[in-house]
Amino acid sequence: MTQALPEPDVDDEDLVVLTVPADGAYLSVLRTATAGLAARLHFTLDEIEDLRIAVDEACAMLLATAPADAELTCRFEVAEQTLTVAVSVPSNGQRLPGTETFAWMVLAALAGSVRSDVSGGRATIWLTKKRDGSR
Repeated sequence: MTQALPEPDVDDEDLVVLTVPADGAYLSVLRTATAGLAARLHFTLDEIEDLRIAVDEACAMLLATAPADAELTCRFEVAEQTLTVAVSVPSNGQRLPGTETFAWMVLAALAGSVRSDVSGGRATIWLTKKRDGSR
């Protein structure tokens, strides 16, 4: 006898976690995942492209600090009108670019909300983009 699965609650978040080698050759996988999840939330084409670029830039910042043979983890939290992307690598004690740098300002302009943390042996950058509610 087949039992029907319960319908997901609209307020529940979906979570997608991808782990790839900390190598620029794998960033296209993360850009593609970003675009697919943003499209699922009905972001505009411009918003999707902004997020793809922001994820790519955040990953590039982290790759510069990652130890050899590390893995980069990208965690996507999909809510009703928001996509939060947390990108992290093992930390080898290096600091991330400051929030007053040009690179950081570009991230904030593209993603909306950006924050970072180096703790627990990991360096993480969070990007949060909210869908334009005017549609």
